[in-house]
Amino acid sequence: MVSIITVNYNGWRDTCEMVASFRKHEICPYEIIVVDNASTGDDVERIAEQCPDIKLVRSKLNLGFAGGNNLGLREASGEYLFFLNNDVIIKAPVLQPLIECLQGGEWGAVSPCIESLYKMGELQYYGYCDLTSVTLRHTTKPYDSSRRNDFLQPHQTDILHGCALMVRRDVIEHVGSMYEGYFLFYEEFDWSLRMREAGYKLFYEPHAVVYHKEGATIVRKTPLREYYLYRARVMYARRNVKGYRKGLSCLYLLSIVMPTKIVGYLKNKRPDLAKAVWLGTWDGLFASIH
Repeated sequence: MVSIITVNYNGWRDTCEMVASFRKHEICPYEIIVVDNASTGDDVERIAEQCPDIKLVRSKLNLGFAGGNNLGLREASGEYLFFLNNDVIIKAPVLQPLIECLQGGEWGAVSPCIESLYKMGELQYYGYCDLTSVTLRHTTKPYDSSRRNDFLQPHQTDILHGCALMVRRDVIEHVGSMYEGYFLFYEEFDWSLRMREAGYKLFYEPHAVVYHKEGATIVRKTPLREYYLYRARVMYARRNVKGYRKGLSCLYLLSIVMPTKIVGYLKNKRPDLAKAVWLGTWDGLFASIH
């Protein structure tokens, strides 16, 4: 039994399309739990009308990405928990390869291949390498369409993708659920690191593919996105970078990354984004991380 958990915020059309794609293509036993994260419109009524056979949980407050998923987790009955963005669809069964990966006991969690729905053939996730210890930069090689098959090989990965990841229930009971303090961004980096530190291995399984409408929920180049992105990055450094590197990382984010982004946005006549980066960075420096 797989519990598919997704969070909806003002995106009932995407949510219903995701549910419909599973109804059409998936053959493994599953339940779908939709958590409405205090949408401002009539999303709950729309979803209930079009998807009457799902578990629909309504939150009175917007709990953020991790908080919404954790609320859905409390309603889940499956042995395997598949956390999935609501702006995803499938075009073929995906659950069986993910389940088989986790059944052996060697792997604690797995993410499928994530392909762009709108940019045909472009892979958004093919396994991630760990972040650098001070600058927190991605070290994953960029996708190269001329070598597509190289990116479709199953392998161990350092970081799962928050858009689509499956975890065994016993792993969550051991490690704990997603940390809710970020509200948006870096939850999967944090959770992946905690799983690895607890001794679990993570896997990328390209035999399962989901298709992502990236940006449908969180629009790029908006003050909200920039605020939470830079806030989360500083919080991640404070929570997870070890020893003297923690101070170096926070200093780098504060003295190099933040000024560079602010100057860039001001040159492009986007003072709203510059302000969001400033506020997010400073709030991340003083926010609670426990």
